[in-house]
Amino acid sequence: MGGRSRAAAQLLAGKGFNEVYNLKGGIKAWEGLTAFGPAEMGMVLLRGDETSQEIIVLAYGMEDGLAGFYKSLSERMDDPEVVGLLNKLAKIEKNHKKRLFDLYITLEPTVTDMETFEDDIVTDVMEGGFTTDEFLEKNTDSMKTLPDVLSIAMMLETQAMDLYMRYSEKSKDVKSKAVLFDIAEEEKAHLKALGRLMEQRA
Repeated sequence: MGGRSRAAAQLLAGKGFNEVYNLKGGIKAWEGLTAFGPAEMGMVLLRGDETSQEIIVLAYGMEDGLAGFYKSLSERMDDPEVVGLLNKLAKIEKNHKKRLFDLYITLEPTVTDMETFEDDIVTDVMEGGFTTDEFLEKNTDSMKTLPDVLSIAMMLETQAMDLYMRYSEKSKDVKSKAVLFDIAEEEKAHLKALGRLMEQRA
């Protein structure tokens, strides 16, 4: 609809592509060939009949997985600026976890502490539906510089925004829907910030 395509255009421009276009009016203005591919990408963990509580648990696990990924990656980097960015991204994911937990306890008043809540969390899946290990295995060598990290972070945040918007659509609880949509909007803001930083470093 414009936000994600702008981020993608910035990413390509930052990689040295000279002819990058962002369609005015977004995909609705497109009159050319039709894209195809699995619409369920990143939704492998969903059956389709989840309660709002189950969706929050999935989202929390992915936030935790990505926070751990950024933290793990920061420990492998030598560049202080890269380390600082990764730690900042990890902190943002922790803030999202707190919001999701606060929402969960409004729906499940029997759960009162985070430790009990986390007993049911699967944490090896990051935002975007990737497992932490497979993502590290495939991408660690591609994340040596700040522009590299920015590119990967933009890709993950784009996946996360898309996933949260789809989770929001699937949630039947109005409050859950609103919180998930708000987090998707925050991911969009992170993308813009990352894009601006990439432009400064280009």
